[in-house]
Amino acid sequence: MKAKGVTIRKSKYAVKETIDRLQSFIEQHGATTYARINQQEEVNNTGGHLLPLEFILFGNPAAGGPIMKNNPLVALELPLKVIAWEDYNQKVWLAYNEGNYIEERYALPHQQGSPLYLDHVIDMILND
Repeated sequence: MKAKGVTIRKSKYAVKETIDRLQSFIEQHGATTYARINQQEEVNNTGGHLLPLEFILFGNPAAGGPIMKNNPLVALELPLKVIAWEDYNQKVWLAYNEGNYIEERYALPHQQGSPLYLDHVIDMILND
């Protein structure tokens, strides 16, 4: 499974714990969680069936504001989004948009330390 501009990483934690760890980390570092959706629960409540899948929407307006000021269309990507899901082999995966893809898509200048780049954050929560 691959999508252009999306990074997919394996997690050694369950879906819920993966998102719990991410939420805890980002909130400890000044970001706000705007939404957290248990997609499995939502789908299963309709009579459907979905393996564990959670979505989290988060950001920091002080960091994202200047990016949106540069190009308001980037607000389609902000706040940032991450999903974690379990596959049929009971492996857990985490996915998020690549910072360079967002920069290219919206013709943004590259900025060192941009909040669009989540690799370091994801490394911190997955490699504990």
